[in-house]
Amino acid sequence: MRGAAVRSFVIAGAVLAAAWPASSYAQPTATPRAAPAQLTAEAHPQHDPRHPEPTPPQEPPSTAAGQTTQPLTPIPTLTDADRAAAFPDVEGHTLQDNALHAFVLFDQLEWQAIETGGGLNWDAKGWLGRDRDRLWFRTEGHADDGRLGDAEAHLLYGRAVARWWEVVVGLRQDVRPGPSQSWLAFGVQGLAAYWFDIEATVYLSNAGQTAARLEAEYELLLTNRLVLQPLIEVDLYGKSNAARGIGAGVSDVDVGLRMRYEFRREFAPYVGVTWTRTFGKTTDFAEAAGETAAGLRFVAGLRLWY
Repeated sequence: MRGAAVRSFVIAGAVLAAAWPASSYAQPTATPRAAPAQLTAEAHPQHDPRHPEPTPPQEPPSTAAGQTTQPLTPIPTLTDADRAAAFPDVEGHTLQDNALHAFVLFDQLEWQAIETGGGLNWDAKGWLGRDRDRLWFRTEGHADDGRLGDAEAHLLYGRAVARWWEVVVGLRQDVRPGPSQSWLAFGVQGLAAYWFDIEATVYLSNAGQTAARLEAEYELLLTNRLVLQPLIEVDLYGKSNAARGIGAGVSDVDVGLRMRYEFRREFAPYVGVTWTRTFGKTTDFAEAAGETAAGLRFVAGLRLWY
């Protein structure tokens, strides 16, 4: 009986050994694929009604050669009314840069303290006109101890020739000292580099005398309201005039330094100091009249414009 069991075991082992090579090289059986429609249905079994499927774009009708005969949205025919609406007639507007304006500035309206007392000094200018063409006036002078020392007035036509410069031509009338005298004036005025305010004028008198004046000033803003203003003025004459106490060459130089406080731009009190010096024959005429050749004065006054 034991022998029968051994034979059965050997036979089973032989069967397994014979079947092993065939099973190791056998190809696995492929699972059949689902159809594309089935995959779509399985992947998206049900669409959300809140998000309907997008409508595919419509192709415009085309000819057999593939060319479009008409756009999807027809373009209306362009009419004259459409052209008129697109390009209306624009009426010209009035330019506001050629209006008539006026300006008056009292640059110096001050009391000057001197050794023998005091005196009044003024220097004013203004204009009436437009941007390019203006009628200018200037006046300056002083009075000491109630006596008018010297006084003069200009009436000038100014024409703008550059952004910051004007050419002026006109008349100057001297009232004092001595007999009155008229001059033909020609010059330039404006802002030089670094904002220096310049006035340069040459003169020819009715008596054939020539003269020139150069004035330069600068405004240094210490604060938005506190302004320091230095100024220098030089007068030159071609020949002497004893009746007016004027000598040839450099006649006199006036240097000033004033500090003002602008309560408003149009209203500014100031204090300062000025120094005046005569030269050459002008000094001789001044000494002969009992005047000093040089003098230092303390000043206080108002600067006004409107």
